[in-house]
Amino acid sequence: MLSIRNLSRPGLGPVDLSLAGGEIAALTGPSGAGKSLLLRAIADLDPNEGEVRLDGEARDDIPAPAWRRRVSYVAAESGWWADVVISHFENPAAAIRMLPDLGLDEGALNWPVSRLSTGEKQRLALIRSVTLKPKVMLLDEPTSGLDDDSKSRVEKVLNDLVADGMSLLIVTHDNAQAKRLKASVHRVEGGRLVEGPS
Repeated sequence: MLSIRNLSRPGLGPVDLSLAGGEIAALTGPSGAGKSLLLRAIADLDPNEGEVRLDGEARDDIPAPAWRRRVSYVAAESGWWADVVISHFENPAAAIRMLPDLGLDEGALNWPVSRLSTGEKQRLALIRSVTLKPKVMLLDEPTSGLDDDSKSRVEKVLNDLVADGMSLLIVTHDNAQAKRLKASVHRVEGGRLVEGPS
């Protein structure tokens, strides 16, 4: 489904990686190794070179906004540009249905963004991305600010998405999480994918 060849930018690459439909892959490695740079390059958020294809279609042939709907990037620290949570959602009804799955209050979409904790922002950013129905999600440490119960809820949602055919590429420093998600593991060091244990 997602094919990456010779992807590079300053501090990254070249990187080759393939992700099949309904597959989850985890990127591990030390801080500063280039994991987030790789996600941002795939999402075409930073200037980069190389070939990225989704279902055989070249990223360069797809307008950037359309690409980012199909290959959705969820940053470790999500962006919030309006005062109220609901203003960030194209499909509030779909978002409301997901709130209980992630342990969020049913009224959370009506909260001011200033009220949100780090963990609430992470879970709401995940919901925001899922409701766009991308084919691939690029997740940068989506559970780093969460307690164990919330982390388990997120992992269940991620497993359900993969079971429904979505592909996920997740940055994690938690090797046990990668095992729980049954993810293929790719270690990043010095901006490159390397073989060997993480």
